[in-house]
Amino acid sequence: MSETAPGARYRHSYLILGICCMSLLVVSMDSMAVNVALPSIRRDFGSSVAGLQWTIDAYTLVLASFLILSGSTADRIGRRSTFQLGLAIFTAGSLLCSVAPGVGWLIAFRIMQALGGSMLNPVAMSIITATFTDPARRARAVGVWSAVVGVSMAIGPLVGGALTDSVGWRGIFWINIPIGVAAIVLTFLFVPESRSGRRRRLDPLGQVLVAVMLGGLIAGLIEGPQLGWTSPVTVALFLLFVVAITGFIVWERRRAEPLIDLRFFHSIPFSSAVLTALAGYASNGAFLFLITLYLQEVRHLSAFEAGLHTLPMAIAQIVCSNISGRLVGTRGTRLPLMLSSSALGLAAIMLTRLSPATPMLLILSVFLVYGIGQGLLNAPITTTAVSGMPPSQSGSAAGVTSTARQVGTSLGVAVAGTLTGLGAGSQIGSDFTLQTHRMWWTMLALMAIIFALSWFADSAVGRRSRERIAHLLDEGQRPASAAISAAARGDVNTFSSGTGLPEASVSGTRQLGYSSTEPG
Repeated sequence: MSETAPGARYRHSYLILGICCMSLLVVSMDSMAVNVALPSIRRDFGSSVAGLQWTIDAYTLVLASFLILSGSTADRIGRRSTFQLGLAIFTAGSLLCSVAPGVGWLIAFRIMQALGGSMLNPVAMSIITATFTDPARRARAVGVWSAVVGVSMAIGPLVGGALTDSVGWRGIFWINIPIGVAAIVLTFLFVPESRSGRRRRLDPLGQVLVAVMLGGLIAGLIEGPQLGWTSPVTVALFLLFVVAITGFIVWERRRAEPLIDLRFFHSIPFSSAVLTALAGYASNGAFLFLITLYLQEVRHLSAFEAGLHTLPMAIAQIVCSNISGRLVGTRGTRLPLMLSSSALGLAAIMLTRLSPATPMLLILSVFLVYGIGQGLLNAPITTTAVSGMPPSQSGSAAGVTSTARQVGTSLGVAVAGTLTGLGAGSQIGSDFTLQTHRMWWTMLALMAIIFALSWFADSAVGRRSRERIAHLLDEGQRPASAAISAAARGDVNTFSSGTGLPEASVSGTRQLGYSSTEPG
């Protein structure tokens, strides 16, 4: 069935929506739950902190590397087939994670999970947009999808903590198995096959270069403290990154249909959105990684108690993501980005006073302020990225920012270990809390950068660059920014089939693309 098939042909449309939401729930919840379980994994395996970093970063790196490819593949071979394949790989990966005999095996099986996860959420969004062709019904469907993100954020740490304290951290992966099997069966029974009318050519070399580039950078940051920054292996990893990124730029400039159209970066708003995603989600990845260790290793909370303490953050993020979507529709992207960076900067300042004896009420206040800032961040990133892009390119632009979120998360976890000196050993010493202050000051600097970018992206120079790139990419097409503004007010929402990612936000879609907690 082609993409243009009438929506009336899709029977059981809300059951299809429920099946797609199942994939989002299980993947998002898994990501949050694993963070809470890190201290237990470290104790069981006697793992170094670098091993914990790889447990998170192996997943996010593979996810970042294959998001765009998975969307394009689904449009070529069929969305249902790709979705089922992703569910099967993710479920099998979860089963293997649950029986991993050591941290090395766990990391390998997390890579397998990520390969499956990259085929789920972007493809599920494509299935939803192909199913709900009526704008009003589509807006409601995407609103439900977004609500599931919030629910998974709230219950993920609680479920992960409860399972870790009761049956052990392996239970976090067990819970994925029945849900994954049920989703595979239901997809086969009720989800019709669909493909895009326009199929982008694959770019295998570009895909390999992206994976090598990201892998070299993150591996160098994680292993550098332990191996030494001047060791041959560390130097080789960073050289690999430089060679891969240079090769990627040269190769992509030569392709008619590149994996990432480098002309996007001529737009100041787009480049600002990518940098904002990297900075914002690097801070988020570092925050979640270090706070989890602080609550359980320093304050000696159980995994469930640690998850419970993050609840104010999750609730604030859900509420403020809704507010952010409305602000984008009525006031543009500058105000929510300024408010977000200010709140996150305030949280960073509060964290620079963190000590082993910090009153828990103050810590909960930090979580609340942080949740407000993170909730305001997501919607304006994608909106800024696609602002001025022609509709045919907006999905690709949104896909790049979604990838940037995952890369940012990986960078944050890697840098957190480097700045705190944790990557060089397996023990968390008595000076751990003081060492985290370096990361909080770094986070404050990143928020200052985001604040400045919010002004620059919406400046006269930024607007002129946006107009030039829109004309260059697709002369005569309606700018995507107009669709964005309409969608944010609750009007028509448009989507791209090229990447399997949303072109624009609707008022119900408060979280576009992927959040830090949204795995993929």
